[in-house]
Amino acid sequence: MLRILLFALATIAAFGADDPWAKVKEIKSGADLRVYRKGTAQPLLVKMDELTDENLIVVNKNAQMAVPRDQIDRIDSRPPKPRWVKETTNTVNNGENKPPAPGTEGTAVGSTSSSSTGYSKGSRPDFETVYRRPAPAAKK
Repeated sequence: MLRILLFALATIAAFGADDPWAKVKEIKSGADLRVYRKGTAQPLLVKMDELTDENLIVVNKNAQMAVPRDQIDRIDSRPPKPRWVKETTNTVNNGENKPPAPGTEGTAVGSTSSSSTGYSKGSRPDFETVYRRPAPAAKK
């Protein structure tokens, strides 16, 4: 009985690893998607909303739409872009960059330090293919 249970679990795990739809399930809501559909030349440029076993639910210009799984040839994804990136710079200037004089306990005359923080928009990562329609089984 234990051998049958272990075999069943191994089969389920192997099936899940080969399921191309499993990678799509890992995409977070809000991620940018390029969805290539059967019979269309241009992909849909949309945002991920949710996923069912039958449909990919996306947001296209504030309108929600469902794309049937059997109509999808390929899905490319990139994570939501970071809104802002914090950059902090600290500098220390010891006057003329000379070592401190003996007896000044490590502080040179005219020593200054400064710190600045800035924010910039982060760069967008490239799209990665996360789903490709499996090739149909060969006919015998």
